[in-house]
Amino acid sequence: MGRVLAVDYGTKRVGLAVTDPLKIIASALDTVHSKDVIQYLIDYSKKEEVECFVVGMPVHLDGSDTNNTVHVKTFVKHLQKAFPEKPIHLHDERFTSRMALQSMILGGASKKDRSQKGNIDKVSATIILQSFMEKMSFGGL
Repeated sequence: MGRVLAVDYGTKRVGLAVTDPLKIIASALDTVHSKDVIQYLIDYSKKEEVECFVVGMPVHLDGSDTNNTVHVKTFVKHLQKAFPEKPIHLHDERFTSRMALQSMILGGASKKDRSQKGNIDKVSATIILQSFMEKMSFGGL
């Protein structure tokens, strides 16, 4: 059984999260530089079976594109080219950064840990993945 891998794409850093092989638990995986993310995913998929990707899609409250939407769409094209056989699901990522910060605070993360943007990116990817999994378990897709 393959894992589901979530991507919180940013122009500088990319947060990654992954499920366990049984797709029960979503866990933070890593934060990588945006220029290195495709190669990282290629290398990771050689070690672990990835069933599909979930990419956080940034949109405003009214559903319109944000400044980062075009960058995410470009990333998705590169991901499709690198993994033509893998499904790619786009998932609303509104409020995930705020939720990630709040989760870190509630979880007792130090101010130093919370100030490292890479940590927030990983937790954001985990929230995107968890939300996607919940939606799938209730037949939302």
